[in-house]
Amino acid sequence: MIPKDPELLFRTTLWAGGVDGFHTYRIPSLAVTTSGSLLAFCEGRRTSVGDSGEVALVVRRSTDGGRSWGDQVVVWGDRGNTCGNPCAVVDRDTGVIWLLMTWNLGGDDEKAIVAGTSRDTRRVFATRSGDDGVSWSTPIEVTRDVKSPDWTWFATGPGAGIRLQRGARAGRLVIPCDHVEAGTRRCFSHVIVSDDHGEHWRCGGRTPRDRVNECEAVELSGGELLLNMRNYDSALRARQVSTSTDAGETWGPLRSDPVLVEPICQASIRRANRQARDVLVFSNPASTARRENMTVRTSLDGGRTWPGRRTLHAGPSAYSCLAALPDGGMAILYEAGRESPYEGIAFARFGLEWITGT
Repeated sequence: MIPKDPELLFRTTLWAGGVDGFHTYRIPSLAVTTSGSLLAFCEGRRTSVGDSGEVALVVRRSTDGGRSWGDQVVVWGDRGNTCGNPCAVVDRDTGVIWLLMTWNLGGDDEKAIVAGTSRDTRRVFATRSGDDGVSWSTPIEVTRDVKSPDWTWFATGPGAGIRLQRGARAGRLVIPCDHVEAGTRRCFSHVIVSDDHGEHWRCGGRTPRDRVNECEAVELSGGELLLNMRNYDSALRARQVSTSTDAGETWGPLRSDPVLVEPICQASIRRANRQARDVLVFSNPASTARRENMTVRTSLDGGRTWPGRRTLHAGPSAYSCLAALPDGGMAILYEAGRESPYEGIAFARFGLEWITGT
């Protein structure tokens, strides 16, 4: 158990390395179902901390707001191979939870896949649950529908997708992704979308400029989408952002947000469930030096400024995933440890007042 801050509603460790047959747990994804259950996903890495080798996708479920959790369940595993990059989205029209994921041979690492010298390639799959996350369908491959033939690397999320609530495309499911072009090896952020409740998926827009990858999207009060991206330019240690006015079909120019500093790492952004206020919440390891200082911020103006800030874990920390709770509070799943960010994955829930102090 991680020591609790008296102002934090709840905080606990969900996964620790070396438990239940996995060397390391990484890459968190968090979702809140239509019934209010919490689903916490991550990668269980069988033999090492590395991204390749045998990796399975696992889930734990809570029906009491994260105060207690059920046992770990393997959603998808393929002996010897890599099943990873969980990105969950809840269709609030149907109640179905979709989990988008990627697969590659365990012996093919990212470097070889990007270079096009791997034995196979990066493939994209989807699974669904219609019973509040208790059971999951056999994953189906959607690679041909969402991956261009001239892309080598492809990643879903990691983190979570969104269901659009406004405009002509209300109900659209949007999954943040990234890819690498063959030949040029340039990396871009993009989205994939579904307009028929997850039955079919296709590519939406990609960023007009490269050197960005892992990303998350959030819907603003005016109906625009904001894409918040990991910056792959080591000279610019801050997040990159872009907006879309057509529900993710195209994306505008990239711009740097100097307040959202990063050590080149994944981050999460989510809209809080607040009726009277337009509140965005953002989390990442807020450091330009290394993966540390997991910080949560709030914005009241669509991400233009971030006046609210609170450190969640000052020590080593890395990937995270936020989720908006029905009561207006927030939950977060994040990697953290004492000596390394990859010692375990923690869960916390908190009110926005914990960040703003009001």
